Amino acid sequence: MFKIRVKQEESLSIKFSHQMEKGDNRQLDLYFFLPKEMGIGAHTLNEEEYYHSAIVGRRSYYSEGLHLPLVQGRFASMNRRTVEEFRLYLNLFAYQFAVAVENDVKELNRIADVEHFYLALDELCEQVTQLLKKFRRNEPGDPKWKSYFENADNYLSWFCEQQLLKVLAHATRTSDFADIQERVLTLCRNECAYRDANNYNSAQTKQDPNRISNKMLLLRRLIQQGVVLKEELKPLGIGLKKFTTGLATALVMLVVSALIIEAQGVFSGFTIALVLTLAVIYGFREIFKDDVRNALWRYIQRGRPRWSRILRDTTNQSVIAKQLVWLEFMRPQDLPDKVNEILKQRHSQNKVDAEILHYKIATRVNHGEFQAGYSTIQEQVNFSFVPFARYLERGKAKIYKELEGKISHESVERRYQVNLILVLRDGREEPEYARYKITMNRSAIIEITQSKLPDSFNPPAKADDV
Repeated sequence: MFKIRVKQEESLSIKFSHQMEKGDNRQLDLYFFLPKEMGIGAHTLNEEEYYHSAIVGRRSYYSEGLHLPLVQGRFASMNRRTVEEFRLYLNLFAYQFAVAVENDVKELNRIADVEHFYLALDELCEQVTQLLKKFRRNEPGDPKWKSYFENADNYLSWFCEQQLLKVLAHATRTSDFADIQERVLTLCRNECAYRDANNYNSAQTKQDPNRISNKMLLLRRLIQQGVVLKEELKPLGIGLKKFTTGLATALVMLVVSALIIEAQGVFSGFTIALVLTLAVIYGFREIFKDDVRNALWRYIQRGRPRWSRILRDTTNQSVIAKQLVWLEFMRPQDLPDKVNEILKQRHSQNKVDAEILHYKIATRVNHGEFQAGYSTIQEQVNFSFVPFARYLERGKAKIYKELEGKISHESVERRYQVNLILVLRDGREEPEYARYKITMNRSAIIEITQSKLPDSFNPPAKADDV
């Protein structure tokens, strides 16, 4: 699938990202097939709690590639540029620069081969050096503009240093690549000296890890101003849920009233037996009241969106896009035929019963109201598998082998395979499909691989999209 990129984010999370342009009307469905042996379902995992605790999204303006917004050509005439426009271009570059470095570092940490790791680290170090030089070469002279530049420069310098030091701290140390290690450390030392020379941070701030960390967090929020869209999330169906609660209570009371009338007919007068019977009836009412309400609500809620979201520009508060979000456990019979057809292509050993967690997001992007020069927004959504991992078993099995009369054994981990099917609908275009296999254990996602679709479907995405 060319428009959607799926990859591992942290040890127990995955991320999908895509870009949308003005006027796009896009619907994205994600079907997670969780094997029943994992013990995850509607009875153990609350969809609403999972959404608020484990699904994190970020929507922002997007520009293809890391094009420097501060090159001389773009700002050749300062009189025709406002401070607001300068700050927007500056923030867009700084934000994308930081995100790019962050993503590259995460990719580095997943490289197991030592030689490949250090070559990629050396390349990243060179790219960071060149981008910082070009960025600083176009430092503005106007004091009104310079304060914004210094905030972004301070943060990018500190952030790049921290990310590179973090990589080296967890890397396999070897004398074969001592020159690369020294180049990375030299860059970090130079950046620290650069911030000192420009008096970006006070002595008290530099000496206190909490103060420097909180200051950089503030600077990160400042460079997101105007780039990351403001989100207004609203739960849907509140009135319908109240109506469902009232209807469930009425149904339960109808049954209880009928039983009370029947009990009064059986027992003559106000006796101990009647009191005990009424107590039992009211006891059963309390037991089944919530069950009836939850069952009725799940039936009424099925297929309806759970939340609506409005995306606004943080500078002028204009509406950029509107979204509807679904999250629910589905019944197998409610699956679309095309999704079922894809599942039938699984190997026989993988055809196990599964609970289906369905996430759907429908987005309508406005035709106007974008900041000048930008026509694309990017959406990135992280799904944490930590709530899933809590239900998984630790590996307890052992594999035995014999060698020259000696028997040894090794402990093995219990692994689970989660199937993920993506369905993308862009306006009136034909839907596009993709299937991924997510192999995980209790502590980490082992790998994410893209599976081949049946010949009747669209061709799969390129390997570098995964």
